[in-house]
Amino acid sequence: MKKKVISLTVALMCCTVTALQAQEFDENLDQLIEWMTGEFDSKAQADKDTAFYNISLKMKRVWKDKPNGAWIYVEQALASKPDKPYRQRMYFLSQITDDEYSSDVYELPDPEKYVGAWKDPTKLEGLTLFDLKHKSGCTVIIFYDGFQYGGQTRTGSCKSSLDGAEYATSEVTVLNGEIKTWDRGFDSDGNQVWGSTSGPYIFKK
Repeated sequence: MKKKVISLTVALMCCTVTALQAQEFDENLDQLIEWMTGEFDSKAQADKDTAFYNISLKMKRVWKDKPNGAWIYVEQALASKPDKPYRQRMYFLSQITDDEYSSDVYELPDPEKYVGAWKDPTKLEGLTLFDLKHKSGCTVIIFYDGFQYGGQTRTGSCKSSLDGAEYATSEVTVLNGEIKTWDRGFDSDGNQVWGSTSGPYIFKK
C-alpha cells in the first residue's frame, strides 16, 4: 500500500510540473505577442542619427480564432507617408520549445487593398490562409533568454532580388516597449547591397 501511495504522489508531482511548464510556455508566447503588437516608430533614433529614417511600424494581431499560434498583420511606412506603406506582411508566430519560437513571413495578394488593416481589421475580411504566399527560407527563429527575445534568419536561405541582391537577412530583438530590426540584402559574393550599414532600426512603442 505504501508503494502505491508513493507512486501516486510521484505521478501527481510529474503532472503538476508538466502543467506548470505548459503554463509557462504559453505565458512566454503571450508576452512575445504583446510586446510585438502595437504602434511603433523610429523617430527618436532618426532625430539622433541622419543615417536612419523615421519609420512607422504597425503590428496588429488578427484571426485570433486560428489555432497553433498567432497571426500578426504588419505595416511599415515612412512616418511622413503613413498611408503609403512600402511593406505589408503577415507574420505567424508559433512555439517550438519553452524558449524557442518561429516567425514565418507571408506576402499578401493586392496589398494596397489592406492598407490600414492594423486599425480596421475588417479590411481583411475575405482574405484566407490560402491567399497568402509563404516566403520560404525567411523564417526568423527567436529565442527568449528571460529578458528579451532575439533571433535571425539562416544566412543565404531568404532569397531576394532587390537591388541586385542574391539573398536577404533579418535580425530582430524584441523588448518591452522596443523592437530592433536589421534587414539587409547581399549579392552572390556576400557584399551588402541594401539595408542599414551601421546597425538595426530601433522602434519605440
